[in-house]
Amino acid sequence: MTDIVIIGGGIAGISAAAFLAPHAPVTVLEAETSLGYHASGRSAAAFLEHYGNATIRALNRASLPCLHSHGVLKQKGMLLLGKADEAERFAANVADFDLDQIAVSEAHEMVPILNPATCALAATRPNIYDLDTDLLLQAFRKQALAHGAQIVTGARVDRISQDGRWHIRAGDRDWSADTLVNAAGAWADPVAELAGVQPLGIQPFRRSMARIALADGIDASRWPFMDGVDDAWYAKPDAGALLVSPADEDPVPPQDAWADDMILAEGLARYEEMVTEPVTRMIANWAGLRSFAPDRALVVGRDARRPGFVWLAGQGGYGFQTCCAAAQLLAAQLCGTDHDLDAATVAALSPARFG
Repeated sequence: MTDIVIIGGGIAGISAAAFLAPHAPVTVLEAETSLGYHASGRSAAAFLEHYGNATIRALNRASLPCLHSHGVLKQKGMLLLGKADEAERFAANVADFDLDQIAVSEAHEMVPILNPATCALAATRPNIYDLDTDLLLQAFRKQALAHGAQIVTGARVDRISQDGRWHIRAGDRDWSADTLVNAAGAWADPVAELAGVQPLGIQPFRRSMARIALADGIDASRWPFMDGVDDAWYAKPDAGALLVSPADEDPVPPQDAWADDMILAEGLARYEEMVTEPVTRMIANWAGLRSFAPDRALVVGRDARRPGFVWLAGQGGYGFQTCCAAAQLLAAQLCGTDHDLDAATVAALSPARFG
């Protein structure tokens, strides 16, 4: 039986382990001391079926039943907000996300702090969901462990070689496997280089987030996910406060990311334009890395030149909402199980598309 080592203990690696472990011996190696430390632990995850390009949307649709089955989705709805001078781009966003335009007065009933002096356009869609990221990560962890997977934290891989089998070293510990799965997120290209595999140009981008306090008496628990035109900012309720992001996307090297104060301030100012309540207190701020392949679709499958090396990378900002379908496809490719994606989508995800 083929044995598999997965490098990366974020949602990609742990979901892959959950789908692979019933069919093969699996070991997950995570560099940090806890799972989901980087992008997976810093996500303001929502499920938006019409988010991403056509390939991503196919993965979204295929993942939805699995996400529902794990009980991690809670319907919140979406509210797109625009200023009068954004009418053309607002209309394009409405069409792209398949939204219904509504009167601003109706939007104000949903979010009472909207500013009528600046908020001139509104559109909504009800079937947008909050996604409980920790619950999903832990569900896949338990599923993987129940089928015999080994999950090792604090295992920062520093050497990879191959002599028919892969040999992986992290500090003074060694593992070997027939198949090596690269689910290393922002570090996917550096892991490939360690293994002597041609990198694919996967680039990490910083995304910043602030948790802001709301004034006494404001209950945001029923507010929808809010988005500015062309992702100029977005916000969502969170544990009695509000998460607000400038939706920044600045290329950075792989790192333990932190928020840029100026970028955060600019994003909060764009949010403040649309509401009557100023930002008076920031409870916390942080940043994560969204890592994209050059065509902004995931990379799932065997490397074209080194078939024992398998890519599960380039999740960008779609990791949680695509993980079920991506992991199911990986299990189908490595263990011969079934998946629900059409041939065109599988080809669009393949590393072979990069030549």
